[in-house]
Amino acid sequence: MCGWYYTLIVGAACVRAWEFPPKPIFPAGQTIIPGVNDNVDIVTGSQFNGLVTYANLPYLNCLSDDEVGDKKYDIAILGAPFDTGVTARPGARYGPRGIRIGSERKAEDFAWSVYTGKNPLRSWANVVDCGDVPLTWLDNNVAMARLDKAHLVVSGRIPSNESYSAHPRIITLGGDHTTTLSALRSTYKRWGQVSVIHFDSHIDTWDPAVLGGGLSDYAGLNHGTFLHIAHEEGLIRNTSIHAGIRAPLARRRGDMRNDVRCGFSMVKARDLDKIGVAGIISQIKDRVEGSRVYISVDIDVLDPAFAPATGTPEPGGWSSRELLTILDGLNGLDIIGADVVEVSPIYDTAGQTTALAAAEIVFSLIELMVENPVEH
Repeated sequence: MCGWYYTLIVGAACVRAWEFPPKPIFPAGQTIIPGVNDNVDIVTGSQFNGLVTYANLPYLNCLSDDEVGDKKYDIAILGAPFDTGVTARPGARYGPRGIRIGSERKAEDFAWSVYTGKNPLRSWANVVDCGDVPLTWLDNNVAMARLDKAHLVVSGRIPSNESYSAHPRIITLGGDHTTTLSALRSTYKRWGQVSVIHFDSHIDTWDPAVLGGGLSDYAGLNHGTFLHIAHEEGLIRNTSIHAGIRAPLARRRGDMRNDVRCGFSMVKARDLDKIGVAGIISQIKDRVEGSRVYISVDIDVLDPAFAPATGTPEPGGWSSRELLTILDGLNGLDIIGADVVEVSPIYDTAGQTTALAAAEIVFSLIELMVENPVEH
């Protein structure tokens, strides 16, 4: 016996609690710490190692001709760290990084859907993370010019599978919503006019004379006017639609008249209570039927309970499950571009509520693109 005090039993040996236990006995040939020359894999096996990319996708600097070389891709994740077009809380310049961190549990070998039985990262599409566009925060004109060019370069390369897509398609990680204008300019160049499915709590079609433009033309381009400007530039069709709208307007009637003029109809946030998810899906698909589609998701379409980390949160929004179900219901549309914007990680919870939701939304957008090739 080891005495009256507490003891530990290790194998057949009885040792005092305050003593180190004897070295365990292992079968012949088995050791605790393998030798340095043993065949141990230190390259794969964890989604937490290496540089952080979205869903642990391969990184490719798609902006550099030299680095791209003969490498090809079909869907590109592109970060747009820009937030100097906001009218409220800044911080979305850190959104691309936050979304990538929120996605780090995802990986090609662990992405099979329990709903569809499919894995979009193991299908026909070569999906890569192109990193972030180097955007200055000191001059919005220069930043937007860089983002315009980056979209054109990334979308202008030869895709991996030309039989499935005429051009690589881009999913942008914002960044504030101003960044969507560059994406729409690029999609117009490659695909022509698109219908925009705009998930947001705000209309974002404000006339620059109402929101910002009264100060200067420079101030007139911001995250609340970019859709107005996209319409004025002829980038979007008059078959676009908002979904999840609930935020107040600047003018009682003028804002809505201008919104219709910009080609938008509207699904309000509380419409979901009346017609359900199926009704929302039906309204959206009926509106954009027969056209190519760009999906833009402002994370503030979600209620602040599900996405507190955003610049202009508005109570009364949808849940993350409701939005993901609506997105899944858009299968069958010709989606030629997409984004998730306005994620400001500094306002997130310790559990990364917003980043996790945003990462899941991006994954849903990848699924839609893989399921729906756009050949011409």
